[in-house]
Amino acid sequence: MFVVIFGRPGCPFCVRAKELAEKLKEEREDFNFRYVDIHAEGISKADLEQTVGKPVETVPQIFIDQEHIGGCTDFEAYAKENLGLFQ
Repeated sequence: MFVVIFGRPGCPFCVRAKELAEKLKEEREDFNFRYVDIHAEGISKADLEQTVGKPVETVPQIFIDQEHIGGCTDFEAYAKENLGLFQ
């Protein structure tokens, strides 16, 4: 499983999503992720909307195996439901 997290500096939900991904990487051999800082990479809201395929109001925007799953709370729910994570 490969997760991509599009986030920005100073965003508490982005930090939470990244911390969860780091925890999952430690606990699971089948998990890896990439955090993309949209400011550092020069990714605009319009670029992100094109990647996601719909209007984007917030970050993070998270993909699991190239499928968009949503934001931080969606990622947390997915992890609890599918990856045996209990926070």
